[in-house]
Amino acid sequence: MDLPKIRPNNPNFSSGPCSKRPNWSIDNLKSALLGRSHRASGCKDKLKEIIDKSKSILDIPDDYKVGIMPASDTGALEAAMWSLLGSRGVDILAWENFGKDWVLDIVEELEIEDKNIYLSPYGELPDLTKINFSRDVVFTWNGTTSGVKVPDGKWIPDTREGLTICDATSAVFAMPINFNKCDVVTWSWQKVLGGEAAHGMIALSPRAIERLENHQPKWPIPKVFRMTSNRKIISGIFEGSTINTPSMLCVEDALDALSWAENIGGLEALIDRSMKSFNCVSDWINKKNWIEFLSKDKNFRSNTSITFKICEDWFVKMKEEKQREVMKEITNLLIKERVAYDINGYPKAPPSFRIWGGATVESDDIKKLLPWLEWAYHQVRVNYA
Repeated sequence: MDLPKIRPNNPNFSSGPCSKRPNWSIDNLKSALLGRSHRASGCKDKLKEIIDKSKSILDIPDDYKVGIMPASDTGALEAAMWSLLGSRGVDILAWENFGKDWVLDIVEELEIEDKNIYLSPYGELPDLTKINFSRDVVFTWNGTTSGVKVPDGKWIPDTREGLTICDATSAVFAMPINFNKCDVVTWSWQKVLGGEAAHGMIALSPRAIERLENHQPKWPIPKVFRMTSNRKIISGIFEGSTINTPSMLCVEDALDALSWAENIGGLEALIDRSMKSFNCVSDWINKKNWIEFLSKDKNFRSNTSITFKICEDWFVKMKEEKQREVMKEITNLLIKERVAYDINGYPKAPPSFRIWGGATVESDDIKKLLPWLEWAYHQVRVNYA
């Protein structure tokens, strides 16, 4: 196969931190209030602006509270679990690495005895019909490391008794999410909007707020997870007074990304950009006989963490260790050609490719990448098949 002639304009396809928005420049951050206290009025105003813009773009219900949390999506989700769980049984769903991390927290750290764990291998979803919503439910909307998402929120009843706690970090801003189906939703700045890492967001329903103020966990809660004081919610968290010190440079970058999202048409435009990238990959895979999606069910395939694998016999019959060597050779070729960075699948996932298709990625760059991916595959294949 001949060497393709056209390279992507932007070779960054990492699933986190993700590619910056089109036409991003460090000059966009020149208004950052550096060297100032994050509690000063101007800095606090910028933090509150992130909250307000996020809530508006995502169409989060008015009676939900949205706040900025430390330690990215991980910190936001951990804060929710440590603060809210324990008053009733919990059902946990996991089909990829981060979902399994939440299982470990609930089992080994919080040691909740009344629990049901629904695990599925990479590429599949648990049976959603088995979930008991009289209990609390913890799940990811989109499996960043598996390329598998829940199809929608219809499986979650409006009349549930327990809380639904959703890690939506690689879904928010790229997939339609009915926030009324989720009592807690967490995400970070670094995914679909391409912001800088280390800062998380949390949205709480009135039911979640009621639980916060009326439930006292049996375990101590670390300071960075505490959202109440004297059994009352700390309102400042949801008004720009963060639990710990944020980077005002990252704050400026997040505001830049949110303003870009508004300017291109808001949530609908963001979802459309992501779906264009996904459809580009999907159409390409459908024409090839050597590659297939990790998820066999098209309804579960992620449009952000687009994950697919080699399916030819010569590769499938290899031991996993050898498969990973092949994947490394292919992706290293693309790195050498400055065509694609960071598209080797997650280390704990089956050997696979993972191309980020969030809103900041141009679908035209993915179109330009795919011939190179096929070229690299055939370059490596001759040494093994």
